[in-house]
Amino acid sequence: MSDLFYPPWLKEAAKNLGVAEGPGAKDNPTVVKFYADAGFPGIKHDEVAWCAAFVGAMLKRAGYKPSGSLAARSYETFGAKLHQPMYGCIGVKKRAGGGWLGHVGFVVGFGAGKVWMLGGNQGDKVSVAAFPASQFTAFVVPSGTVLSALSSCPATPPANMKAMAGAVSEA
Repeated sequence: MSDLFYPPWLKEAAKNLGVAEGPGAKDNPTVVKFYADAGFPGIKHDEVAWCAAFVGAMLKRAGYKPSGSLAARSYETFGAKLHQPMYGCIGVKKRAGGGWLGHVGFVVGFGAGKVWMLGGNQGDKVSVAAFPASQFTAFVVPSGTVLSALSSCPATPPANMKAMAGAVSEA
């Protein structure tokens, strides 16, 4: 899988794998910085839902304009819509029970009825998790992305994403 193209926002996201909310009433300053980088410097506590803040911060750090919202489903109408998930694209899913609530992250695998996402606020940390493909409402990339440069999704995420993205070395 070393031939995967890592979009710049996915490289930024991979650097943060494992970053977690602070324990108890403590706030992790790294998570709080996600809000600021996404354009919401007034939020100072990491218990506020932060999946969209994480996506927005990673886009901004990579030189792209985020959706401008902390609503996960704001990314449904963001950028260019894809007909199928591509490696590193933004995946948007609805939550059980419907309504406007959702979740957003970066797609790193697609197969067997599952979409794997690298995202923030997945188990209160930046992690890779699988979700039923039927829950997804959109797959998008920032406007101006060269679609032919994107890679098809592997069925499951690469085991050493940080190292493959050039973020850090892994043992």
